[in-house]
Amino acid sequence: MNVLQQSTRHPCYDELAHEYFARMHVAVAPKCNISCKYCNIKYDCVSESRPGVVSRVLTPEEAYRKVQRTVAVLPRLTVVGIAGPGDPLANPQETFDTFALLAEGMPDLQLCLSTNGLMLADYADEIERYRINHVTVTMNTINPAIGSQVYQAIFYKGKAYREQEAAAILIERQLAGIREIAARGIRVKVNSVLIPGVNDGHLAEVSRAVRDLGAFSHNIMPLIISPGSRYEREGRQAPDPELTVKVQEESAAIIPVMRHCRQCRADAVGLLGEDRGQDLYDTGNSETLPVYSLGEREQLLKELDDELESRHRRRFANNGDAETGIRIAVATRGGGKVNMHFGHAKEFLIYEVHGRESKLLGIRKIQAYCNGTADCGEGADKGAILEDTIHLLRDCRILLCSGIGEYPQEKLRHADIMAITRKGGIQELLAECGRYYRYFRDSQIS
Repeated sequence: MNVLQQSTRHPCYDELAHEYFARMHVAVAPKCNISCKYCNIKYDCVSESRPGVVSRVLTPEEAYRKVQRTVAVLPRLTVVGIAGPGDPLANPQETFDTFALLAEGMPDLQLCLSTNGLMLADYADEIERYRINHVTVTMNTINPAIGSQVYQAIFYKGKAYREQEAAAILIERQLAGIREIAARGIRVKVNSVLIPGVNDGHLAEVSRAVRDLGAFSHNIMPLIISPGSRYEREGRQAPDPELTVKVQEESAAIIPVMRHCRQCRADAVGLLGEDRGQDLYDTGNSETLPVYSLGEREQLLKELDDELESRHRRRFANNGDAETGIRIAVATRGGGKVNMHFGHAKEFLIYEVHGRESKLLGIRKIQAYCNGTADCGEGADKGAILEDTIHLLRDCRILLCSGIGEYPQEKLRHADIMAITRKGGIQELLAECGRYYRYFRDSQIS
């Protein structure tokens, strides 16, 4: 597998690949060596999706067996990573024992590591030895004064450091680690948590610094406040969608920016936005799932490679036009399809459409309007959910979904959001909706 194919088969490193290839996080690293003010890894909820959340910590041997079982029933799995629930490099024995088993027993899988970067340079040799070809570093600032507002403490070489002193050490070690890993030819992506009033005006500087060190992508993620964290006690709020887009655009002028991140659990498995942990490992379901041979898996992956390459060629050929773009929200279960009912959606993909060209701006998470019930009509509790959803989508002119009730459709229309119910490929329907919207707008003007 060449370097280009490695990246295009990584759902986090290629925007289109997340519609075709699956990833799996194995939770073998419970301890963490830094304390962030927005985080609380002790809190867990089986229905919650955010970094640091797991249902159970595994041993390296358990993790390896779980990957073996998963590949057999999920052939589009191409990437296995360790992302917590603590920091992998604060648990080096468990982390590298797991990678050793995977590197030897399943060499066709790509291996991925997500870390806060404090110990990254110290373990560069091990990362290279076990052919870990993708590393993600969470780095929220390059300024220790800003860092003192993000970090409570770090624990480094047997000693605890607090706030600004802690941030200064952490930043120095992160920069050294990114430089060292990138110099070895390993792909480095940097994650940053966008914290309003703290680092929202600073992340372009982070983009420039990490680009110069060899990172190839910057993922700017809106703040998720963990229950029980210091930020929750302080009453901090997640950033407004407009702020997230603005900051991402500023950094996109410097370095490629990832916009399709789902801020996954540390035990997530499946396509991005589709956590299949429950149905894959439930004993009642696992016996009925089809099992794929190595040859069948290789054939499927080749077909997915060909389809993805074709999508890339079509996107490159679409130069778009100079017309002002419109924003379209898409409800999807994955697979590059509009295939989700409005009432069941827990997130929307937000696209900006210019002529034939579309650009993914990001993901906006919501509370499902129907809340798992069959009734998607008007209700007291649903009214508040719908209002929140409309507020979150207020910059969108069109909402694409596979179905929607009359009441939410009417409420969206009053907010100047046109709900269109169609099923099919996202890119084709985006282009169609863009043409329809321009025709409707032009007819209104005339």
